Amino acid sequence: MRIRPLLIPLATAAAAVGSLAFTPSATSTSPHLNPVAANNGFVPGSAAAAAAPGGSFDLSVWELQEPVGSPGSPTTIPSSRLEGANGFQDAYFYSDSRDGAMTFWAPEKGVTTPNSNYARSELREMNRDGSAANWPLGGTHRLDATLRVVSVTSTVCVGQIHLGTGGSSTKPLLELYYRSNGDIVLGTENSPSGGQTLHTVGKVAVGKTWSYTIGVSSGHTIDLTVDGSTTHHAIPSSFNSYRQYFKAGSYNQSSSSSTTKGARVAFYKLSVSHG
Repeated sequence: MRIRPLLIPLATAAAAVGSLAFTPSATSTSPHLNPVAANNGFVPGSAAAAAAPGGSFDLSVWELQEPVGSPGSPTTIPSSRLEGANGFQDAYFYSDSRDGAMTFWAPEKGVTTPNSNYARSELREMNRDGSAANWPLGGTHRLDATLRVVSVTSTVCVGQIHLGTGGSSTKPLLELYYRSNGDIVLGTENSPSGGQTLHTVGKVAVGKTWSYTIGVSSGHTIDLTVDGSTTHHAIPSSFNSYRQYFKAGSYNQSSSSSTTKGARVAFYKLSVSHG
């Protein structure tokens, strides 16, 4: 099995020896917001800007999409610009100055893709050579994350398996949602043509830390684990011709004219593996 390294904040590396990743207290309800909230938690040149997420996380296998740019064409930041402590960060993607979390901010008003009405600050899986990840359903594929939804207006998607090449559909195979009432909901697509079935798979209060694993095994089963509880969901055969890729971050599921309402999501661990 080829495993891509876990993303571990460097500042906590000494404390993380023998463990897989830094995780803040699961009982903490403090939002740990960057104190510079007036500019979505980030001001260039401030302490919050001292180290970009790429200084603590391996971003060599991700591309970032942000809710800015021209209509229908959001700005994307390649992995080459994300890597390193001096890598890219701004008000939509930054390291939280208090706990080192890789933080994504997606307001209700922002530039969207042509196939969505919702703005996002989200990572898209890439290969290490800079090409777009595009893997077949066969085999075993995993996306592991530890995260905290800091704030959300209604619903935010925090993880996806999205369709790649193999047909004309631009749908996801699945989306993992977090709702403002604390419900964690898996949406599985009924077919490449559309239609989604929702499954409530957990409940965590806003501001609390939790973990998920999104997996595909043997090409026909989705294996989802949320805080240690696993459910299995069949993949319809209509998806067999499609290749796939992972996405993770803050894909807000509500829109308005507000640039201050939205979804802020903090990640403490993010890794992918294929085998």
